[in-house]
Amino acid sequence: MATQTGITVRALHHYDRIGLFSPSQHSDTGHRLYTKEDIAKLQQIMSLKQLGFSLEEIKELIGNPNYKPDEVIRLQLDRLNEHIRIQEKLRNHLEHLHAMLKARQDVTAEQFIKIIEVMNVDMNRYFTPEQLEKLKERGEQLGPKKMQEVQKEWPALIAKVRAELEKGAPAESPEVLDLAKRWKELMHMFSGGDPEITKASERFYADNPDAARQFGIDGQLYKYISEAMSHI
Repeated sequence: MATQTGITVRALHHYDRIGLFSPSQHSDTGHRLYTKEDIAKLQQIMSLKQLGFSLEEIKELIGNPNYKPDEVIRLQLDRLNEHIRIQEKLRNHLEHLHAMLKARQDVTAEQFIKIIEVMNVDMNRYFTPEQLEKLKERGEQLGPKKMQEVQKEWPALIAKVRAELEKGAPAESPEVLDLAKRWKELMHMFSGGDPEITKASERFYADNPDAARQFGIDGQLYKYISEAMSHI
């Protein structure tokens, strides 16, 4: 059997021990004897193993009197789709992280860890699937070059707003209002003008202050620029 199937004798013995696959007969001297039906069953086991099922799962599947091959394929498709979803989520996280790091050339180890912590926040708690898809489409419409340009502009804009705050300029002063207009334009650029996405973003940054703080936006500055935007 081992020679014909390419499965090691050790593996066949292991399958026998765990009750997954045992020979139908034994010779008088105790040798295992396999029938054509045994070979067909072993082929099923190996096919399921190639699909990624564990030996314990295979044992449960083929031991089920209601075993249906199409249900097995459906189950594996579900697993594969979930794996693809996780990998796509990881890819999106890495693309975002890469863009953030390119926009900020000098990033300390502590800042890097904070960025990763923020990236690991479950965005589904704040944005609906439709909103996340809309943000993704918006990014594709703008293109990577424009996205990088905007991401590079943010630090300079934030620094200018902080300078006005520190020198005590009123939020309704012309200089601050000009900055607030540009701030609002950048927000509109990313959200596509969707007010619900803007609100979801505000909830996200309220619950995850490190996400804003890593860009130099603390509670005082956010309140200051928000007040300025209310006068636009």
